[in-house]
Amino acid sequence: MEDPWQKAYDFAVAVARKAGAEIRKAGESEIRVMTKRSTVDLVTKTDERVEKIIIGSLKEEFGEGTHCFIGEESVAKGEPCILTDKPTWIIDPVDGTTNFVHGFPFVAVSIAFAVNKELEFGVVYSCLEDKMYKARKGKGAFCDDEPIQVSDVKDINKSIIISEHGTDRSPEKVTKIFSTMQKMLCIPVHGLRGSGTAATNMCLVATGAVEAFFEIGIHCWDIAAGAVIVREAGGILLDVDGGPFDLMSRRMVSANNETIAKRIIKEIEIFPVVRDDAPIEKK
Repeated sequence: MEDPWQKAYDFAVAVARKAGAEIRKAGESEIRVMTKRSTVDLVTKTDERVEKIIIGSLKEEFGEGTHCFIGEESVAKGEPCILTDKPTWIIDPVDGTTNFVHGFPFVAVSIAFAVNKELEFGVVYSCLEDKMYKARKGKGAFCDDEPIQVSDVKDINKSIIISEHGTDRSPEKVTKIFSTMQKMLCIPVHGLRGSGTAATNMCLVATGAVEAFFEIGIHCWDIAAGAVIVREAGGILLDVDGGPFDLMSRRMVSANNETIAKRIIKEIEIFPVVRDDAPIEKK
């Protein structure tokens, strides 16, 4: 029986590489001459251009109207963020936009594919590093075609935990974020890290470089591809309250094993966020 999604998977890898080349080109040729005031415009234009490249290429390959799309830039413009049973691409064209502006070397293209609300595969191209992470459900996880696997550390005191501050700078949320980090450090863990991109963070869990990544406030396009990669590398995904992972909840713990995940969950100070699939309020 023919594999129904192998072609889509292979094409996603090719498109991610093409998109990454476009990001590198924008960074090398444009960002050095940008003023601080105009870097926001560059990021917006690059995000939009790369998303158009990805979605345009997918529509051309698979036919207009056959697949659905959830893209960061499309949602920002008012498109609904609803995952249905239809074949759906979940796309973050430039994950790590602040890194992109500063030339910090972690910027990723994230492309995931879901059918019947189940993630089938994920591709994360860390384009400044030129590392291609990818995984298909039930077929393992890879970095540049080499198999990857989560670490076997079970002692929280020997772990490195990765997280991010997020973009919401409201005092209440910042207080909870740093209180959580303080608790982690006092467990104590070996260290806390942050690459500035959720997709890359999840790949670092998958390769065993860190034991866990958690964040509240991320979006489905940040983590969909990484979720497949972590699972296929032998890792685990949970909600920050210990319940099942929910792609649309904007909160997640990914870890090498349940022991590490549940120990981290004990220290997380949860704060409310609006779900990605929440109804859009009409103005």
